[in-house]
Amino acid sequence: MIVVKAGGRVIKNNFDGLIESIISYVTSKKDSKLIFVHGGGDQVTELSKKLGIEPKFVTSPEGIRSRYTTKEELEVFIMVMSLISRQVVSKVSSYIPSIGITGADGRSVIAERKKKIIILDERGRKRIIEGGYTGKIKEVNTVVINSLFSTFNLIVFSPLAYDPQENTLLNVDGDQMAFGLASSLKADSLIVLTDVDGVLVNNSVISHLSIAEAKELAMKIGPGMNRKLLMSAEAVEKGVKKVIISNGLVKDAINNALNGKGTVIE
Repeated sequence: MIVVKAGGRVIKNNFDGLIESIISYVTSKKDSKLIFVHGGGDQVTELSKKLGIEPKFVTSPEGIRSRYTTKEELEVFIMVMSLISRQVVSKVSSYIPSIGITGADGRSVIAERKKKIIILDERGRKRIIEGGYTGKIKEVNTVVINSLFSTFNLIVFSPLAYDPQENTLLNVDGDQMAFGLASSLKADSLIVLTDVDGVLVNNSVISHLSIAEAKELAMKIGPGMNRKLLMSAEAVEKGVKKVIISNGLVKDAINNALNGKGTVIE
């Protein structure tokens, strides 16, 4: 079983190519199972602005930049993610037994709302603010997910987990959802599809990183990729055989990554 995550920019610019790649991978291998986690941040930003909601982003003391999800933007997030999920399932259903879900379905992914978060303000000072409607994954129900795999070869996951204490969906972002699922299910491979060829240092792709090397490089590399590297190292420590950060804008991106094109962390 493999987990594939594609960010919103890849979804926006290579949607048909991704669909073809998913179909190609699943139909070419007998009994293959794939979890596809999609992002959609650019699409959420676009719709939010059209609705008069100004998106807000915050930076943690560790330099990790993330979306700050208000109650009203959570509603936009749910709408956009539901649309993308339905679009993927409708395109592949003629070829692959598939289903699209969130963490609320079967309580498959449980998260806890962050009540307070620490951010850096515009002056670089630490501040504590309300956590909004972002969450941290606490539990993945592998029994539910594996039972779905008895019927479906493809599970499309939106990056929305469920908080049973507050009875609400939470934005956990695509990376956290993909890494959480892959780690809990001990995936053979986790493929993270981005809009670049892999982890770039001095404009060259680093082809292979150990766990220690990934952690070390994360301290030196830019926002976005630093978090992916840290989560990749943690996922391999938890039992994922390998993580591949690769280009999602190329033809047959999934097999391209599995053939070693990109950065492999193992």
